[in-house]
Amino acid sequence: MLGTEETELVFREMNTHLTEDDVPSIYFDRISALPWFSQPPFNILLDLKKAEQNLLHHPEGNAWMHTLMVVDEAASVKSKSKDPCVFMWAALLHDVGKPGTTKYRKGRITSYDHDKLGAKLVREFLEKMPVDRTFTDKTASLVRWHMQILFVVKGLPFADVQSMRRDTDVLEVALLGLCDRMGRKGADRAREEETIRLFLEKCSAAQPCF
Repeated sequence: MLGTEETELVFREMNTHLTEDDVPSIYFDRISALPWFSQPPFNILLDLKKAEQNLLHHPEGNAWMHTLMVVDEAASVKSKSKDPCVFMWAALLHDVGKPGTTKYRKGRITSYDHDKLGAKLVREFLEKMPVDRTFTDKTASLVRWHMQILFVVKGLPFADVQSMRRDTDVLEVALLGLCDRMGRKGADRAREEETIRLFLEKCSAAQPCF
């Protein structure tokens, strides 16, 4: 296991690439093969390679492949975020709850409640890093609520706009959600942007400037 000093050095290197690279996936794909990436606390990212996804919604493959696409999308719009560093870490960590929730149900791959488990794992991960409590809270909250776009737009019983608005910034959720939806093979940008607009309309929030 990496020591505290080594862990913090790795985190800072990751943060630099995540927030400064135009295509962060190149760096993260490379380091995913290094020995320390399989050790706590970074193994929560490596575990994404084990999380298979429903190919109907994620033809790109497993959750790691999806995450790489999401961070690249996020890098292209991070200037629109109110807190780009938090935003980029939320993009990288948004699906860390999938390995622990992915199951086969009636011939389908599901990952129910991965947003809730993900928020818990994000807190545990960031508590080991050289960041303050506010950073941890904001990142975990974005991960916790990133599935609300689907829930709200489809009118599902899991939608909880009131709690989401109390806990985080809806516009930040929308921006992350757009990256999440675009981080898929064959995604239609116009269609996904319309989904985000509908989400914000239902949340009575201001419209974004894509």
